[in-house]
Amino acid sequence: MKFDVIQGDIAEQSADALVNAAGTSLEMGSGVAGALRDRAGEEINEEATKKGPIDLGEAAATDAYDLNAEYVIHAAAMPHYGDGRATEGSIRDATRNALETADELRCRSIVMPALGCGVAGFDLEDGAAIVGEEIEEYESEHLEEVRFIAYSDDEYDTIRAATGKATESEQGETGADQ
Repeated sequence: MKFDVIQGDIAEQSADALVNAAGTSLEMGSGVAGALRDRAGEEINEEATKKGPIDLGEAAATDAYDLNAEYVIHAAAMPHYGDGRATEGSIRDATRNALETADELRCRSIVMPALGCGVAGFDLEDGAAIVGEEIEEYESEHLEEVRFIAYSDDEYDTIRAATGKATESEQGETGADQ
């Protein structure tokens, strides 16, 4: 399974599945969820909230509507907005369950953000390392390509270093280990 770190807007990506960094209610508020909702249309939020709430660490799939994907996989790495923060366990579970859901849907490609980071309160470098470990350890039946997406330049650099996807010269500059 090919695993790369890319930079861009997740709502602009083309893949079989896009992953939403969701709260357990599956209500699509801000951040990644807001970007996906804005591009897909309000119907995605209506379908997602009908499938919620889900347990922390679980994932649920919806249609992708106007996104360039077949599915959006809503991975709950954090409790409902304002009800707590993401944990190492919730990030691991949400990442694994998102990958398993994509496999069950027979997806070949998936784009995933740093689950549990940002508004969910988990440190980006630590969270990216956890997501990267789960992707590397996952044994896929159908997935051929996983793209771990960062929005900003700083996020991109941090995620690449945390997942070991930085080049040797970049790692020497940042002091990151391979």
